[in-house]
Amino acid sequence: MLVKEINYKETSYFSSLFCDYTNNEKKLKSFYNLYPSIDNFKKQIDQKKSEYSDKNRKILYNVIKQQYKELNCSNEFMSMLESIKEKNTFTITTGHQLNLFTGPIYFLYKILTTINLCDELTQKYPKFNFIPVYWMATEDHDFKEINHFNFENSKIEWGSDQTGVVGKFLTSELNTVIEELKRIFPNNKNSTELISLFKNTYLKSDCLSDATRNFVHLLFRKYNLLIIDANHKDLKNSFKDFIKKEVKDSSIKKSSLSTLKKLEELDYKVQAHTRDVNLFYIEKNERKRIIKKRNHFLIEGSKNKLEQKHIADAIENNPEKFSPNVLFRTMYQEYLLPNLCYIGGPAEIAYWLQLKKSFESFKITFPILLNRNSVLLISSRQMKKLNKLNVNINDVFLNLDKLTTIKTNEFSELNIDFSELKNILKNQFKYLFDIASKTDYSFTGAVKAQEKKQLDGIDNLEKKLLNAQKKNFSDQISRITELRNELFPNNTLQERTVNFSEFYCEYGYNIMDILKKNIRPLNRRFSVIEIS
Repeated sequence: MLVKEINYKETSYFSSLFCDYTNNEKKLKSFYNLYPSIDNFKKQIDQKKSEYSDKNRKILYNVIKQQYKELNCSNEFMSMLESIKEKNTFTITTGHQLNLFTGPIYFLYKILTTINLCDELTQKYPKFNFIPVYWMATEDHDFKEINHFNFENSKIEWGSDQTGVVGKFLTSELNTVIEELKRIFPNNKNSTELISLFKNTYLKSDCLSDATRNFVHLLFRKYNLLIIDANHKDLKNSFKDFIKKEVKDSSIKKSSLSTLKKLEELDYKVQAHTRDVNLFYIEKNERKRIIKKRNHFLIEGSKNKLEQKHIADAIENNPEKFSPNVLFRTMYQEYLLPNLCYIGGPAEIAYWLQLKKSFESFKITFPILLNRNSVLLISSRQMKKLNKLNVNINDVFLNLDKLTTIKTNEFSELNIDFSELKNILKNQFKYLFDIASKTDYSFTGAVKAQEKKQLDGIDNLEKKLLNAQKKNFSDQISRITELRNELFPNNTLQERTVNFSEFYCEYGYNIMDILKKNIRPLNRRFSVIEIS
């Protein structure tokens, strides 16, 4: 059940830009089109409907139908797929890398936020169809980012000598991962089910792109999720005029300069820096950056100079060889799909906010941006421990040192907090500073040094007394520390470290239903969910 919802800012784990966006700060309004509210979706529908073409619907439908031809899909799913051809059908999209076994558990939160938002929109606007979409990042080439996942204290890794676009990686060598899963998973029905699912998808597919589609399709089999691999010649061909424009005019870089400057003026970190050409070139499965020089181009690693005409001809004849980078991918996606909303994590929201003017330069509708739900899963056993130790949900988001200090002071009859004493001392030194400045200003240095020495001494005494008290309550502090480390492995958010299999092995498919029931897309707050 949903235990608590917390403002992202109060967790201390998210950037100021992300927190300000989720809190709907006025200073960010110029960086996006419409804010994510249920009423604004009707406005987004009207905007997208006027821009999206029937031609794109047909191309998209044909490609997806082809990609699903080997899968055994339900009649309900096939009916949803057919609805892509209808003008009243729109998508809600999230995207993610092809992480082995889905990677960190927030992958599930992304997908379920997308699915649940479609459910809410269907209730609000029953005249329209809403399809949840997972856009696979099949063209990525950083294998080390995706070739592993964590289970409890073990890192399960796929070692491979393959290089290039990861979607094309052959999965036949994943038998070693199966053996590792058998070794570390608990011996129960749920584990057997997961291993079987892995075998029937990863080992029975030709490449990682197909394996991921098959695995995720079965994992979300109850919820009619549409999975798209956009690394397809027909899709790239429909987008080739935009590719030519980016190569010729450096459109994204030029159009986003003022936005990046404004973000920096507001003291926000720029998430993704633009390039002169925000494209890669794919050949023999190798994905290499296109580098723009004064009046010619180079493919990274090659000395052969390419003129503008050569690049334009290559785009015309072989558009499938051109791969958008992380920034240009946003426009590729929104051009191809009848999409209303993109659901992403903190880093994704940050770089989308850089791109509104770039969308305008390409005349593509900017989608509503919605943060995926963030979740901390707590078992009933852990909740009982927290209650017994008198640790509330907000407490667990504190860093460990601060948490144990607060609890030590609660357990102790002594109040080892010398803040008031230090304030009294600072006030006394203000008086000494005033006398020194009126007598001989050179004395102020000596006064300042003496102030620092005494304050440091009080700090040191406070730490020693606190550590002594922590030893007196070592049993309670040890249990709090152990529990905090369980919930925040490696002192980071659970969702960024733990793989869903830890919970699936214990709770089975029920974990999917619990998440589905408790994830609320438009709440824009961090959710704490108890599972039993």
